[in-house]
Amino acid sequence: MSSLDESARVVLEHFASLHRPQLIEALGNRGGFSGARLWRGEGTLGPSCLRAWPTDGPSPERLAWLHRLMATARRAGLSFVPDVFPTRSGATWIDHAGRRWELTSWLPGRADFQDGPTPARLRAACTALARLHTAWERVGLEHGPCPAVARRLLAVQGWQDLVRSGWRPHWSQAGANPVDPWAERAWRLLSAWSDGIPRLLEPWRQHLLPLQPCLCDIWHDHLLFEGDQLTGLVDYGAVKVDHVAVDLARMLGSLVGDDRDRWDAGLRAYRQVRSLSNEEEALAVVLDRTGTLLGAANWLRWIYHDGRTFEDKEGVVRRLAVLVERMERWIATLAQEQRRVGSRSKSPP
Repeated sequence: MSSLDESARVVLEHFASLHRPQLIEALGNRGGFSGARLWRGEGTLGPSCLRAWPTDGPSPERLAWLHRLMATARRAGLSFVPDVFPTRSGATWIDHAGRRWELTSWLPGRADFQDGPTPARLRAACTALARLHTAWERVGLEHGPCPAVARRLLAVQGWQDLVRSGWRPHWSQAGANPVDPWAERAWRLLSAWSDGIPRLLEPWRQHLLPLQPCLCDIWHDHLLFEGDQLTGLVDYGAVKVDHVAVDLARMLGSLVGDDRDRWDAGLRAYRQVRSLSNEEEALAVVLDRTGTLLGAANWLRWIYHDGRTFEDKEGVVRRLAVLVERMERWIATLAQEQRRVGSRSKSPP
């Protein structure tokens, strides 16, 4: 066993026998990029999930807040949210071996929306998100400028400062790093389009909006399905007080990309549970577009400036490829529109 596997067994002794799994299987990071480690357990009440948060993970106060939000969702009848199990002392986490640990129920299903992107699945995802937002709205509703807008403005300023300092990525020898071709394409696209990000965000910078707890990182791999039923919504590590448009942008951008018809279908499903104004829908589109651009910038910074490494190298390539292909489609669409406008302007009256 690795030292973390040994630590996992020590941690489980702090939980009541009813919740404590008898057998555990190490899953590594389960395809994630945060540095967390996961184990699947089998016990009296069925399967469970033991998580070791990364060493720089949430503080005790933040983790307690996340667990209260998850408990609130469970009390609202949302079975697709994991149930958090308490320790024998009543706490919902354990500090051990330099990490914080939690034990939750294991949710069934697979993150396979793209293998079967049916309208029913899209409705299920958007309905579930609306139900979660409704449950968390009761925790406390605030008003203020959208924090996601402020984060993006700060991120684009940091990116522009980095580029203006003279930094640029250095690619490895041909074929040595599979992420390089996608990174080169992203670099060219960002050089042409990053200056437009502040113009898209500026109208929203001081706009007052309702704010509440939001997931802030709900994407394809965090949505579990069995058939057309959404059975799990996992990973609450990025939860913040924000505007619900940030979750709609992240989820719809991940599931349906630039398909406007399916965006509209998803928004209709959401509105059947929770109201959403035209203004809020417009903000979701802006956050999706700017989030895609800045997502590519983040990957370039992490890999080529910060020197970060990721266990799932193929996953990194896939993530960056999706962002680049979306940006390239936008440019192609814009070029077509410009040609149509030019053609009309040359037509005789």
